[in-house]
Amino acid sequence: MSEDSAFDHAFKAIHDAELPWSGEAARDLLTLPEGVEAKVFAYDKAMKRVDMKVRFPPGYVEPRHSHKSWHSIVVLKGRMCVAGKDLRPGDYVFGWDEPHGPYEYPDGCEVFVVFMGEGTAHDWDAEEHRAHETEWDAETAAGREGIAARKATRRG
Repeated sequence: MSEDSAFDHAFKAIHDAELPWSGEAARDLLTLPEGVEAKVFAYDKAMKRVDMKVRFPPGYVEPRHSHKSWHSIVVLKGRMCVAGKDLRPGDYVFGWDEPHGPYEYPDGCEVFVVFMGEGTAHDWDAEEHRAHETEWDAETAAGREGIAARKATRRG
């Protein structure tokens, strides 16, 4: 959604399938390395709130980062590994504007996120991200392949 969009505060009921996944929306809103996709369900410029689903491919590592907002995350599918915890569907993460992560997604993951604050953009260090050593093992063949491919991509 563009910065000029305004949420009309009207009741909404949206089928997930009504919204396409978008790599462009993820890049524009989240400013993360290539591979992430997002679906924006609601954007409210007045409240500075964005409700979205985000999908991370197998082996993806979200860099240690900060942003000028808080976020609440609920894992919907797959695994999200952060802060020594292996999170599964139904598990929860809260983050604020202090550095947090990295988040690892050894077998891929889909989450629902609510951002509220000055922005959804992630501030992260590319060199630190390239040097990251994956800590969590994949449980699937796709995850093992994803970890190897993502590690190679980070290293250039």
